[in-house]
Amino acid sequence: MPLYTVHDDITTMKTDAIVNAANVGLRMGGGVCGAIFKAAGVEELTRACTPLAPIKTGEAVMTPGFGLKARHIIHTAGPVYQDGKSGEAELLAACYRNSLLLAKEHNLTSISFPLIASGVYGYPKEEALAVATAAIEAFLSEHPMEVYLVLYG
Repeated sequence: MPLYTVHDDITTMKTDAIVNAANVGLRMGGGVCGAIFKAAGVEELTRACTPLAPIKTGEAVMTPGFGLKARHIIHTAGPVYQDGKSGEAELLAACYRNSLLLAKEHNLTSISFPLIASGVYGYPKEEALAVATAAIEAFLSEHPMEVYLVLYG
């Protein structure tokens, strides 16, 4: 199945799961993370995330979608961009790969990603897009799934 790139608000996507560009503490943050917490329901999502935290950069965990159109939220912590030579690309690729593997383990057939780490974590957008596309396409070459890369702003 294909990879689609769309310009939309990830909180309105009707896929089986959306991915939250989370922090390692799985707490409500700013940007896409804050928007997902608000749309899903801050209290419910905080309650669901607390026992799962902390996670390591590149790991992925799942909660219900609560108030979202998506049934699930997959939370993954992207790398803070330093210089591009400190393992950031490998960690960022792990975010996509581990999120996709978690979706596959739960028999999900569609997933929507933001451009992880490209906001407050400072990953250059073009480089983040190249890492995301390569990681998703590598997964799709072996596993069927409908994947959306949701660009905002």
